[in-house]
Amino acid sequence: MPQQFVLEICVESVEHGIAAARGGAHRIELCSDLSSGGITPSAGLMQTARRHLQAPIHVLVRPRAGDFCYSDHELEVMRDDIRAAKRFGMDGVVLGLLHDDTRIDIENTKALVELAHPLPVTFHRAFDASGDPQTSLEEVIQTGASRILTSGGELCATDGLPILTGLVKAAKDRILVMPCGGINYENLVRIVQETLAQEFHTSVGASASSSTSGGNGFPHGAGASLPSLQSQLFEEQVARLVSLLGNVSHDEWVP
Repeated sequence: MPQQFVLEICVESVEHGIAAARGGAHRIELCSDLSSGGITPSAGLMQTARRHLQAPIHVLVRPRAGDFCYSDHELEVMRDDIRAAKRFGMDGVVLGLLHDDTRIDIENTKALVELAHPLPVTFHRAFDASGDPQTSLEEVIQTGASRILTSGGELCATDGLPILTGLVKAAKDRILVMPCGGINYENLVRIVQETLAQEFHTSVGASASSSTSGGNGFPHGAGASLPSLQSQLFEEQVARLVSLLGNVSHDEWVP
C-alpha cells in the first residue's frame, strides 16, 4: 500500500480555502495577515470558511505578530480564541509559545493544548526561533501537541533538510514533524525523500510576505514571498502538489 501523505495548505481567505480544497488539499490552515507571518482569523472568517469547506480546518491562534512570548492578557485572548475555534467547528489549533530566553513555554502551551482537547494542536514555527532543535522537540512533546511545524531552523525547508531529517527520526511515533518553508513543485519530492516526513505545509506563494520574521527571523508558517495568487492559479498549483505526492513510489520513499 503506498504511503499516504498529507498536504496542508495555509490560506487567509475563504476563496483560497475553497480553491485549495478543490485542488485536493488534505487539510487547510486558516489564518489572517500572512504578510506579517499570520495571526488569528476573525470569528466571521472561521464561521464562513466552515460553511463552505468540508476539508479539515486547523486555525491559527496567534494574537499578534512579533515574538512568541505572551502576556497574561494575550494568553487570555488565546484561550478565548481556542474556545471560539471549538464552537465554530474547527478541526485543530495551531499555536506556539516561547519564554523570553527562547525556550519552549511548556507550562502555558500544555494548558492551551488541554483546553483545545479533543482538537489536535500543531506547535508552529515558533519552534524555529527556539533553542536547540532536539531539546525543543522533547519539550514540545511534553506539552501534548500532536505535531510540529518547522523548516529545520532555516527560512526554507531545503536549507534545513539535515535538521528536519534528524527531527523526523527522533520524533518516531511520539509526534509528527511537518516540514514547511518555501515548499513547491520543484523541491517537494526531494524534501519527501530526504526527511521521510508524512505531512507537508505550504501557502503555495499566496502570501506577500514583507516582514514575516516578526523580529525573530521566522513566520509562523510557510513564509512565502510571491505575489498573491488568483484562486484558479492557486487551485492548479495545489493540484500539482497533491498529484506529485500521490505519485511518490515506494522506491522514492523508504521509511
